Amino acid sequence: MKLLRNGVSASLMVCAVSLSAAPVAAETYIVAVGAASNSLQGRSAAKFAEDLQTKLGDAHTVEFYADAQLGDEKELLQKLRLGTVQFTLISSIMTNVAPEFALFDMPFLVQDRAHLKSIDAEIVQKDLAPKAEDAGLKVLATWENGFRQITNNTRPINTPADLAGLKIRTPSSEWRVAMFKEWGANPTPMSFSEVFVALQTGTMDGQENPLTNITGANFQEVQKYLSLTGHVYSPTYLTSGLESWNNLPKDVQSAVNSVAASVQDWSLAEGETADNELVDKVKAAGMEVNEADKKAFIEASVPIYKAFADQVEGGDALVSRAQALAN
Repeated sequence: MKLLRNGVSASLMVCAVSLSAAPVAAETYIVAVGAASNSLQGRSAAKFAEDLQTKLGDAHTVEFYADAQLGDEKELLQKLRLGTVQFTLISSIMTNVAPEFALFDMPFLVQDRAHLKSIDAEIVQKDLAPKAEDAGLKVLATWENGFRQITNNTRPINTPADLAGLKIRTPSSEWRVAMFKEWGANPTPMSFSEVFVALQTGTMDGQENPLTNITGANFQEVQKYLSLTGHVYSPTYLTSGLESWNNLPKDVQSAVNSVAASVQDWSLAEGETADNELVDKVKAAGMEVNEADKKAFIEASVPIYKAFADQVEGGDALVSRAQALAN
């Protein structure tokens, strides 16, 4: 797989326009992500593309796009269904595919990465992935996005009361919006590719993301405060269009599954390492860092769990099963 500096193959640059109009040849597989190329999502997708190319050998071509060059998550979902992109990573907006995926929007649900792997095996693959298939998508693996933290330009966030009135960018997830409204903020869904400028210009006071996304997009250059809330662990799902997946040769499916499993372990390890290193990076860039009062946030999150139980069929049982899987 030949990549340019920004992670795009030279041949794909030539055919970018035609990709939006017609499916690619069966022997060429496109991996595209909306995330920044140097974020963990971007690096995980690049590793998947590179390892898959190695596994498939010269019989097939794997090409890779990052930095939303083929679209953001919402646009890439559509391209999966059209068959113009074969693989992408979908994170928070998976709740728009099936409401049960909002399990991962429940604050402070996932305790650690071992817990995440158990939830993946027992709930994602058995319960949530079939819901995605009903919507024409194939969830192939659950990888690291990470524990989400809050940054802003106004003040340190120690308790939910400190969020009062702040304009906080969120992903396009109704549950994330509801969460920040419950905590007193003024949340606004926005495409990730637009966030840096929104923070730079003051259109948004702050945002919430894993540290790998925060530093991958250089938000430390336009934000003053990092508050370590760890309020949500959001995974990212390696996803294909169901029709495209079903049409893949069996040997290609086998190769994809093998590589996807190995990248899961790699991405979780990278995320844990990043948690231990990136705080120092943002401090060096001049950000003020504080540990939030998680107990205060947990107490303020009770209505979110109640709403999930009331609005999502089987939601209460999903939460109970996920909590029981913690070590």
